[in-house]
Amino acid sequence: MKAKVLALMMALVMGLSFTISADEAKNGKEKVTFLVSMSCENCQKRIEGNIAYEKGVTALDVNLSKKTVTIEYQTDKTTPAKLKEAIQKLGYTATPFNPSKKTTKK
Repeated sequence: MKAKVLALMMALVMGLSFTISADEAKNGKEKVTFLVSMSCENCQKRIEGNIAYEKGVTALDVNLSKKTVTIEYQTDKTTPAKLKEAIQKLGYTATPFNPSKKTTKK
């Protein structure tokens, strides 16, 4: 009996997690990551304090050690180009970053 209840609960949890992921896609949310020229904790705080309030931003991760800014945003409210421009207005360079793509030197 306990095994059936446990199996049912696990199925329910997995079903809910897939539903949440599908809802995010339906809501038009995407993520973009930039390499940013920040060099200290003040830079990190400045970016966090300003970019989090940009129109359409729903989540923000500023990683000082990797010098990356990952932004989750609503596609109907903003674009990666606008987010890049917002970072640049703060005085930093911002380059789109895709860790899955490897660059080769020629």
